[in-house]
Amino acid sequence: MTEASILFLRACLALLAMPIYLLSFLGIWEPFCKKVFFPFFLEKICTIHERKAKKQKQELFRNLPDFTSPSGELRLLEIGTGHGANFQFYPPGCKVTCTDINPNFQRGLSRSMNKNQHVHYEQFLVAAGEDLRQVPSGSMDAVICTLVLCSVHSVNDTLKEVLRVLRPGGAFYFLEHVAADRSSWKYFWQQICYPTWKLVFAGCCLTREIWKNLEEANFSELSLQHISIALPWTPIQPHVIGFAVK
Repeated sequence: MTEASILFLRACLALLAMPIYLLSFLGIWEPFCKKVFFPFFLEKICTIHERKAKKQKQELFRNLPDFTSPSGELRLLEIGTGHGANFQFYPPGCKVTCTDINPNFQRGLSRSMNKNQHVHYEQFLVAAGEDLRQVPSGSMDAVICTLVLCSVHSVNDTLKEVLRVLRPGGAFYFLEHVAADRSSWKYFWQQICYPTWKLVFAGCCLTREIWKNLEEANFSELSLQHISIALPWTPIQPHVIGFAVK
């Protein structure tokens, strides 16, 4: 009965989103989403998410200076930088390499850079999380990834790249929305929204249990919490937050 209900409600949601499915079938939606819709939407939703998660992010990044290298530099790599919502939380003088698979965030990214001139911006690389070959192995003191692991092709391959680019003793910081408890109504609605949400929002997956990938990755230390961020009327309230040490 539950599976039948999910399939029926998925079909109803797909019917409501039929114009987008049609544009996708014609090959129009993906380039429009990548260039126009998703950068615009992400900037708006990040503004809301930032307001709701500001205290959690302040606490998360509070110990970033602890991972300064012996040379006195703090080199950060951010995967999926987007519009640069995290820059405000980075320590003064740190050197940041920005990466994103979508090069169409440049305008919003430039605005964030201008607002946060306490940070030194090294370069912007167009790269997927699973393929950071442009970044030398062991060259980073910390890697940051927020609201990105939901849409990478492979969480495990992305974490392998994180471990590769981190120096020994470096840290990986994360804040990601995840699957709700499987016995909950939230999970029920995540399953209903999943196919349409993934299409509309550039491959964003609602039901990934990312904490399991983090637990199974080859980190020497993992500090992880399950939290809920108040985003009413959305299926992305459950989150995991924390950091892991190589």
